[in-house]
Amino acid sequence: MSSLLTRKRPKPTINVVPLMDVLTILIFFFLVSMQFKEMTTLNLTLPSIESAGKNEFPDKIQISIDEEGVIYLETQPVDVEELKAVISQLSDLSNDIPVLIRAHKLTPLETVTDVMDACRLNGLSKIRLQSR
Repeated sequence: MSSLLTRKRPKPTINVVPLMDVLTILIFFFLVSMQFKEMTTLNLTLPSIESAGKNEFPDKIQISIDEEGVIYLETQPVDVEELKAVISQLSDLSNDIPVLIRAHKLTPLETVTDVMDACRLNGLSKIRLQSR
């Protein structure tokens, strides 16, 4: 009977490998199931303003202007005359189409006013400037 008393119990251990496997699977699951917001290809630093509201407009025209004054209609670079022609065609469809202008904070003011003027001359008066 003394042999039973002298027998040592093994020390309890926690196997970490299965825990790491479960954690890895959870990370992959969350990465795959995440919803990503719409990303634009232009890297613009937008100016910040205190009174900025939400800038989500359904069925909008998005015009971006980079710091050198290059105008992009959605993601395609256009000059002012091409922009006026496209806006003229769109205004024939409806005058209620909102226009979202995203201008870099170093964009010349003249370029922004030219774009806004082109929109207003063609009857599109729902113009918004996006800020961050």
